[in-house]
Amino acid sequence: MTTSNASDGTVSTLLSAVSKVKRRVLPLFVIMFIVNYIDRVNIGFVRSYMEHDLGIGAAAYGLGAGLFFIGYALFEVPSNILLQKVGARIWLTRIMLTWGLVASCMAFIQTETHFYILRFLLGVAEAGFFPGVIYYFTRWLPGVERGKAIAIFLSGSALASLISGPLSGALLQITGMGLHGWQWMYLIEGLFSVGLCFFVWFWLDSKPHDAKWLTGAEKDALVDAINTEQAEREAATPIKPSMMTLLKDRQIVLFCVIYFFIQLTIYAATFWLPSIIKKMGDLSDMQVGLFNSIPWLLSIVGMYAFASLSAKWKNQQAWVAAALLIAAAGMFMSTTGGPIFAFVAICFAALGFKSASSLFWPIPQAYLDARIAAGVIALINSLGNLGGFFAPATFGWLEEHTGSIQGGLYGLAGTSIIAAIIVFYARSSRKPSPVAANPGTPASNHS
Repeated sequence: MTTSNASDGTVSTLLSAVSKVKRRVLPLFVIMFIVNYIDRVNIGFVRSYMEHDLGIGAAAYGLGAGLFFIGYALFEVPSNILLQKVGARIWLTRIMLTWGLVASCMAFIQTETHFYILRFLLGVAEAGFFPGVIYYFTRWLPGVERGKAIAIFLSGSALASLISGPLSGALLQITGMGLHGWQWMYLIEGLFSVGLCFFVWFWLDSKPHDAKWLTGAEKDALVDAINTEQAEREAATPIKPSMMTLLKDRQIVLFCVIYFFIQLTIYAATFWLPSIIKKMGDLSDMQVGLFNSIPWLLSIVGMYAFASLSAKWKNQQAWVAAALLIAAAGMFMSTTGGPIFAFVAICFAALGFKSASSLFWPIPQAYLDARIAAGVIALINSLGNLGGFFAPATFGWLEEHTGSIQGGLYGLAGTSIIAAIIVFYARSSRKPSPVAANPGTPASNHS
């Protein structure tokens, strides 16, 4: 009875700690992701203004939009490794400060070259944020809670897309001090990120034992639960895998390919949706912004619905595939009618591709050894996010040379179907090693 009571007390303490962590850090991370995403994609709302004021055409716009992801990919893994060394509090604050400053400087671009350089530097500045937060969850939340936390965190991108339209539409109305509305939009949204980084510095803790808002027993229960999970992983894989070994791992390659295809569709829709909406009629900037919010509002509903269904009927790969097929159907339908029908079809597709993004991450997270999780999550995210380079760059080239993006929409439908097939080959757990399966066998026999 005493042992049972002690066990019940430990579980209760752990649940209390988890609840406090979620209340403390999840709202902050969602807000950070919202601000991050707005600074990344707000160029979609000023494309026509930059073309008019600076002569930046469709191809240049697409290239500049995509260059962000080159900088992001190159510096993602180094950034996340540094986060592990210096701590989440210092590094996430640094990331937010530098991306806010670069985003503000977008207000003063005068040529295509300036546009290209700052978009690349914005990617460098943001590198490490997303996988850094995912890694943070692995050190603060037990596995059963991480999937839920990731779904809530990823809702930040959908909320950002929901907010960014009306917000950018309102900021575009501001004039004065020799600046156009699009310049004020860049400046205000970038400086907000700079201001928020100071709050992050005082609010965030790097490790559970640094948290003064947890009791000693809660800290111990949380750390013990996470360490126990890691010990089980290490028992299955006694030898810590190196990064080079993981680069040869078929599963890691599959994760990168699947996420790349998901991101292709997300960023094609993100950067080109305002332009599609403007073809629907003579709409003001505020109206374009409000229409732009509709697909992302629907996607939030879809993300939570899929998260609930996947928690009840546990087959993560099947749910990711279902979401991708919905995205494929929506993208294909967007090519079969006028601008209004295309908008409705993309609303349908958004249910799929945003849900696929949130459903995807628990698969590699469950597969990875926590000892190398930060670097590999960064690798998957950075290579996958290269879809954000290819999609806008390809769409810009197509529009400038053919006057239509229809071929690109067909391509997105096709890649979503391919990803839906590939996802069934992705495992969420490792096969036990021979050493783990036969603990009495000397390790030298397996070398």
